[in-house]
Amino acid sequence: MKKVCEVYDHQAAMEPVFPSSAGQLRETAATLVQTSAKLGGALHPVTRRSVVELVRQMNSYYSNLIEGHNTHPSEIEKALHKDYSKDPVKRALQLESQAHIEVQQLIEDRLRAKDVSICAAAFLCWIHKEFYDRLPDELRVVTTKSGKKERVEPGQLRTCEVEVGAHVAPTFRSLKNFLARFEAAYDLSVLDPLDRIIAAGAAHHRLAWIHPFLDGNGRVVRLFTHAYFIKAGLEGHGLWTVSRGFARRRDEYLAALTGADRQCENDLDGRGNLSARGLEQFCTFFLKTALDQVEFMSGLLELDTVLKRIAHYAERWAVEEGTPVEARHVLCEVLLRGEVARGDVARLTGKPERTARRILARLLDAGLVISDTAKGPIRAGFPARCVGYYFPRLYPEGVELDSH
Repeated sequence: MKKVCEVYDHQAAMEPVFPSSAGQLRETAATLVQTSAKLGGALHPVTRRSVVELVRQMNSYYSNLIEGHNTHPSEIEKALHKDYSKDPVKRALQLESQAHIEVQQLIEDRLRAKDVSICAAAFLCWIHKEFYDRLPDELRVVTTKSGKKERVEPGQLRTCEVEVGAHVAPTFRSLKNFLARFEAAYDLSVLDPLDRIIAAGAAHHRLAWIHPFLDGNGRVVRLFTHAYFIKAGLEGHGLWTVSRGFARRRDEYLAALTGADRQCENDLDGRGNLSARGLEQFCTFFLKTALDQVEFMSGLLELDTVLKRIAHYAERWAVEEGTPVEARHVLCEVLLRGEVARGDVARLTGKPERTARRILARLLDAGLVISDTAKGPIRAGFPARCVGYYFPRLYPEGVELDSH
């Protein structure tokens, strides 16, 4: 019998920190890197930024859905315009989604601005603080297993013991040691490019296993994973999100996490306290789910297909709203060119100046094109009402076309 360490009180309890047989994982990681790098290559940089903003909203939707919080995309869109529901429950969920989007943007801005040790406890606590500082009071209180209500302190490591299903997390007094081991294990500077991608999966599980906060660990883990992919140099990552795959395969995701929680079963299951086989299986699930999402978005963003969908939507919109069907030329042009001068609308639609101005006003009012100033150039907008037509299956069936 192998000797088992003090399972939940010593940092050795989370070993192994990396899959021992990474051959097949490296092949999958290489395919992920190559496929992601090609994603969105045909998109104009301005249009690409608009798609990234849409994916950021989608990431919020799916990350919160994993936690059982279902906020309609149209409600998320309203929250971003400070239009909150009078229903306190819906309003709280809107604020939660808005918080997720804002914190993801903060992470991206911070990583662009300076070199950050994203595996350090300070960075993880910063994510948690920024997220919880934005939540309404009713979402800052959790009920413990004993039935006691506890207030979640933004950015603070937990000060009590917790159990998550069958998993008993490390003792709160040992958290700093576990997080120090976490930082050392997943330091990107000591990993080669493919091992960094594999490590994103391993770190995703091990951070969830440590469970450093009283609540909000799932959101922090997924936001951390977003940061890890950025630091790993995974090109194209902003155009897809692994959270969509996790949410759509939620039971498998949770089962894979639980499988990697298991203790080592025998000498054939690695030399650490936790199951080496469980960690390898989770990393396999993680990478295959990520690759599936890249391939999905690659098909969705195929330029000719997107243009056909946009033209079809414009024709539908013309019938429903009485707008000249020539508006489709404007929508397709802004997607291709990134930005279009307002004066070009008459040329694109073939309509007189006055009619062209009315078409432009309707497009702006519907959010199908947007502009930073009253007279500035226009670019593509992706309001919730059109997303299901432009990008089918981005959201679940029954949600994507019900966004008016």
